[in-house]
Amino acid sequence: MSLKSIFQDMKGEFGSISRKSFDVKFGIRSRSQRVVQDTTSFRVDALKQSCWANMPPELLRDVLMRIEASDDTWPPRKNVVSCAGVCRNWREIMKEIVKSPEVSGKLTFPISLKQPGQRGSLLQCYIKRSRSNQTYYLFLGLNQASTDDGKFLLAAKKCRRPTCTDYIISVNAEDVSKGNSGFVGKLRSNFLGTKFTIYDAQPTNTGAKVTKCRSTRLVNMKQVSPRVPAGNYPVAHIAYELNVLGSRGPRRMQCVMDAIPARAVEPGGVAPTQTEFLHSNPDSFPSLPFFRSTSTQMENFESGENGGMLVLRNKAPRWHEQLQCWCLNFNGRVTVASVKNFQLVASPENGVAAGQEHENVILQFGKVGKDVFTMDYQYPISAFQAFAICLSSFDTKIACE
Repeated sequence: MSLKSIFQDMKGEFGSISRKSFDVKFGIRSRSQRVVQDTTSFRVDALKQSCWANMPPELLRDVLMRIEASDDTWPPRKNVVSCAGVCRNWREIMKEIVKSPEVSGKLTFPISLKQPGQRGSLLQCYIKRSRSNQTYYLFLGLNQASTDDGKFLLAAKKCRRPTCTDYIISVNAEDVSKGNSGFVGKLRSNFLGTKFTIYDAQPTNTGAKVTKCRSTRLVNMKQVSPRVPAGNYPVAHIAYELNVLGSRGPRRMQCVMDAIPARAVEPGGVAPTQTEFLHSNPDSFPSLPFFRSTSTQMENFESGENGGMLVLRNKAPRWHEQLQCWCLNFNGRVTVASVKNFQLVASPENGVAAGQEHENVILQFGKVGKDVFTMDYQYPISAFQAFAICLSSFDTKIACE
């Protein structure tokens, strides 16, 4: 539904005024009155913003609610984002109207990628891998990604280090770098590719603490924009079980979600939800985007002490005698057998009943074509956390296979 048609439908609801007086009152110009000149574009935009900003609050809210309700899928939903960019007044109202993914099941603004997914239903996404530049792209879409009709969400670039591997995650598909303002976090592995840590560039809650820097050496790194505070907040640890016997079989993995309490998977449980990206001066946050995890955090993770945090484990597959392979029920979302395929469920040590633990899939990831993979997730993890966990499956695991 276009903005013009919404106005036409609403004229009768706000008094019987003529089209000319309505347009004059609310700053709407006819097509013959629209003059586009490069030299005066700034003044024209300023005038239009002033007219839109001075609309009656009741009319403005009703218009924005109709737009949000009508444009519920991408690409039409870009109109909702456009309305939020008109002026501060429109933005504040639109932020109140648009609900979080937990409630609406929709990803609208960039902050939605840091918020928990929908309760009781998997948000369906897919990942495209570019082997040439070691980059991974996350899209929102319901099909098998055979066409470019998905909504871009996140991108990650693989960076090999002498002792580890980093995956830089950004909302900017064109420039996936540490210094870009679109940087949102990273995934770091150990040398063997058996242990990973997910870092968020911003705290997920007020009690989060940034890890300390052990080195000030910069290597091919830009200075992060002062308005985008880049910290090093561990939000999850991932471990793949060592295959000491060399037997072939599915991988075994465990994820400890440092930022999500175990009770979040219980009925009525709540997970931390970011409401906006923080902006601050450069003195409030470290100037280096990445640091190393503290030894205490890694020791607690390796010893199995989760401190009441949510623990996820991969759902054990069953052996299919006829097919002679390990199988999981992905409900048609995965079509190609791969050692990378997995489903994550809440671990029994969270207090979840054994029967329920095998039913409620929180994250599933699997192959559907060459360099194309589906990624479906739900509450209490976010798209950013789910994407980072799936990236760990791409990394080479010397001691696990």
